[in-house]
Amino acid sequence: MRVLVVEDEPGLRDAVAMSLREEHYAVDEAADGRTGLQKARQWSYDAIVLDLMLPEFDGWELLAQLRKTHATPVLILTARDTVEDRVRGLDRGADDYLCKPFSLSELSARVRALIRRSHGQAKAEIVIGSVVINTANRTVEKEGRPVDLTAREYTLVELLALNRGELVSRSTVYDHVFDENEDSLSNLVDVHIYNIRKKLGKNFVTTRRGHGYIIET
Repeated sequence: MRVLVVEDEPGLRDAVAMSLREEHYAVDEAADGRTGLQKARQWSYDAIVLDLMLPEFDGWELLAQLRKTHATPVLILTARDTVEDRVRGLDRGADDYLCKPFSLSELSARVRALIRRSHGQAKAEIVIGSVVINTANRTVEKEGRPVDLTAREYTLVELLALNRGELVSRSTVYDHVFDENEDSLSNLVDVHIYNIRKKLGKNFVTTRRGHGYIIET
């Protein structure tokens, strides 16, 4: 899954981005409001972590502009910790609000919850036949036994599972699994799908040639 981090303080931005990458998210970064809005409109992010006090224009303005066209889940991460600020943020379209200082593990948990809820998934576990995907600890079991997936394979399984019953196009896969710096995309998805079928069963994912991939329900 792909996350945009909009934060002007380099050390904090690096720490948040690194923490999310360690959770196997594809992460893009922006250091000011204008660049953040440009990227938020250009790509289909699964969540945005947004600071409020930004150069160019602030996080309030970015959120207001974004909400005119996009419903991307937004978590405000800010030092502004008054009740009035939290209410203002949520009322203006943010989906969650976390004050600094904060725990990276709590931030990760909130991002996971945002992504789950945006797909109508209330629980951390997704059960598809004999396969159980746990989005909290990012593990997969088949018939009660753990399955060893690479980070990319897991991310692709989670994306398809959250959209089970719906066709997911190749372009959507690229948008949600790879970050803006990935430049070797040619047949990577096919390789990952092949490996997923070897580990979870040949019928777990269906390929509709020329269209995309689907987990049938």
